[in-house]
Amino acid sequence: MLDLLILGAGPAGLTAAIYAARSQLHTLVLEKETAGGQIALTGQVDNYPGLPGVQGLVLAERLRRHAEQLGASFRAAEAVRLEDCGAYKKTMLADGECLPARSVIAATGAAPRLLGVPGEEQLRGSGVSYCAMCDGAFYRGKRVCVIGGGDTAVEDALLLARQAAEVVLIHRRDRLRAQKAHAAQLLGLENVSVRWNTVVTEICGDGAVSGVRLRALPDGNAELLPVDGVFIAVGMQPETACLEPLGVVGEDGCVQAGEDCRTAVPGLFAAGDVRRKPVRQVVTAAADGASAVRAAQSYLETL
Repeated sequence: MLDLLILGAGPAGLTAAIYAARSQLHTLVLEKETAGGQIALTGQVDNYPGLPGVQGLVLAERLRRHAEQLGASFRAAEAVRLEDCGAYKKTMLADGECLPARSVIAATGAAPRLLGVPGEEQLRGSGVSYCAMCDGAFYRGKRVCVIGGGDTAVEDALLLARQAAEVVLIHRRDRLRAQKAHAAQLLGLENVSVRWNTVVTEICGDGAVSGVRLRALPDGNAELLPVDGVFIAVGMQPETACLEPLGVVGEDGCVQAGEDCRTAVPGLFAAGDVRRKPVRQVVTAAADGASAVRAAQSYLETL
């Protein structure tokens, strides 16, 4: 039986693998897709300490190689269901196999909701971003647009307004859903404008973003808005389907866990973007991975 099963090989899962290997826990990491999670799809990471400008895929490969050099084991598989059996957890895989483990760290991550418009996938990492905190510095003195009307969209627009020359917020409704204080602060900025009742129908550019094609909902009028960057903030979708039988998934799809990453189920820990938290960055995911292993060690000592 495994001491620890880590679900997911993003920054949280890979960091957890490093700490678990150093602690000589009998550990296995399940990776559903490419190691690295969202950072493997990121062109450049400029805010990970000590590695400015590192390519996302390079950082992901370094993290995995570090874990492997310490003895961590990896397996390409997808967890579809977890069951709590008291002193151990039973994880069902997509191929029907069952893996028992005394403890489990869920580091399955979260994926940004997509607009699903032409050009979005092709220009991802080349002007299309889902994280203003990650990529905002690349657009200093440029014109960008933010798509969305909730708290994340407004917070992203506020952050970008400090760096970009102009920020255009595009929202499909006639009012923002964000907190009123933040919305009022944003609307009072001179370099911010809002296109109400408007949707993006296409992201344009040849190798890099050059603009977005808009459609006004009241009359259907089309417009091409030149921009250097597109920040999509229409929500995140945590990968928590396999955890739903345990009752730890909230209405927002995230897992409730404290800074020690402990969930309400003894022996189950949540790390990284799957956990409800205010900041989702590579560095905070890595910190969660370390904290989760520490908490798992303490739990295993009680068995």
